[in-house]
Amino acid sequence: MNGAQALIESLKRENVTNLFGYAGATICSIVDALRQTDGIDYTLVRTEQNAGHMASGYSRMSGKVGVCMVTSGPGATNLITGIATAYLDSIPMVAITGQVPSYLLGRDIFQEVDITGAVAPFIKHSYLVKDANDIPRIIKEAFHLASTGRPGPILIDVPTDIQEQELDGDYVYPEKINLRGYKPSDKGNDLQLHRVANAIASAKRPVMFAGGGVFLADARQELVDFVTEAKLPVVTSMMAQTLLPTGHPLNMGMLGAHGNPCANYAVHNADLLIMIGGRAADRAIPNPDTMHERMTIVHIDIDPAEIGKNVRVAIPVVGNLKTILTQFPALAPVADCADDWRAELLERRTKELCRDYVVRKGYVSPPAAMRLLGRKLDDNAVTCVDVGQNQLWASKHFPHKHGRFLTSGGLGTMGYALPCAVGVKIAVPERQVIAICGDGSFQMSMNELSALVAGNLDVKIFMLQNNVLGLVNQIQNKAYSGAFGVNLDGSPDFQAIAAAYGIPSAVVTNDADLDAAFDTMLSHKGPYLLIANVHPDATTTD
Repeated sequence: MNGAQALIESLKRENVTNLFGYAGATICSIVDALRQTDGIDYTLVRTEQNAGHMASGYSRMSGKVGVCMVTSGPGATNLITGIATAYLDSIPMVAITGQVPSYLLGRDIFQEVDITGAVAPFIKHSYLVKDANDIPRIIKEAFHLASTGRPGPILIDVPTDIQEQELDGDYVYPEKINLRGYKPSDKGNDLQLHRVANAIASAKRPVMFAGGGVFLADARQELVDFVTEAKLPVVTSMMAQTLLPTGHPLNMGMLGAHGNPCANYAVHNADLLIMIGGRAADRAIPNPDTMHERMTIVHIDIDPAEIGKNVRVAIPVVGNLKTILTQFPALAPVADCADDWRAELLERRTKELCRDYVVRKGYVSPPAAMRLLGRKLDDNAVTCVDVGQNQLWASKHFPHKHGRFLTSGGLGTMGYALPCAVGVKIAVPERQVIAICGDGSFQMSMNELSALVAGNLDVKIFMLQNNVLGLVNQIQNKAYSGAFGVNLDGSPDFQAIAAAYGIPSAVVTNDADLDAAFDTMLSHKGPYLLIANVHPDATTTD
């Protein structure tokens, strides 16, 4: 058995069933080993960045480590954005790159790039394989590192001669690993948890701020049970919006500069803030320096480096969120807050969800479209949303049920939605999958329509077309001397593009036609593109 065969066999031992990639000369040995192996399906992307995004979407919905594989040089550098996107959102991923022969490293030969060095600032760990006999151990370690503690991407760079090197003896996959210095906390400290329970019991205006780490820990149900029992109003980060349905009486919406007013009001007036699985980044909490002066702050996270990084914390708790949330019931914490606190928040939230929106004749109102689309989707639908105005409109106005809302929150990567949706549909083929994007972000990844067609994937695409980079246009008009460099002149006929791939499409130009247009899109079997014409001056505050 050679190194390439050992690598593929090791992936099988980790129960990998899907791989996203783009072949090239320095990865051919591994691709050949994959071709001769049953049990791992391969999805060919049309540009390497999207291999990372597909692996991300697959991981987020399957609960497994996503795997992608590309060649050296430009293949590896193209993947960098996919790796950085996964790193900022803590997505477990293993990225495999081909590399020039190990004995030629450092000579700047054709398609040589120091990819392990290039990704060093935004990778959880990386390996440059120097001996094929190390491959089983490296794969075992990589999957363990990617999926434990704070999840994240791992890079494995494999030179061509190592791929072809024969193993010294029989192939043996390690049953256990022991990484010195890597012992992530699991169980929360009992004393700290008692302090949290006491803080909840004595609070008058408590709020739970939940982040995407709750999903990463597979602790959604545990969190719902906890806040229901403790009677805690909940606000979320963008990455955690579907922890509770939009209509849940404890769900006060998304926090932050682009969030829901009720959520911001709740945090501003709270006397206890329990942050769990979130890092309180600038989009969520613009001015965190003085928060500790008006409230007690609890921070619960798997990563000790995040606690206290952005806000001053009174009660830190480090550990696995799922484990910690199962420890709380024994302490029976219940918020001793007057019912009028929850009632006040719920009244504000209800008015917010029912408000009218700006309507422009001859154009679709994005908030109205998001509200209607969300109502029509299946209870467990998965919505993959791009970056820009479309992301903020969806975040603020989309009525969630019990599905998932997936987007690039940390890095804010345009072009994420469509490849993410491909990975999602492969992970959960039985669930309804929708990609929401703007015409700018769609043009960054529309070549992945090929992946939809090749895989016969039933993914629906809802595009908001305003012929401008909407969010930048909005910012320039508000805070600068006016819009510049944001008009999407020269954009193609998107219906003609879809037709070239054999994908049906339609255009809707006003709110009155949305209902029928959504019904047609959702009833179609297979990929479908629905384009909504949006006024270029429409803003996320309309």
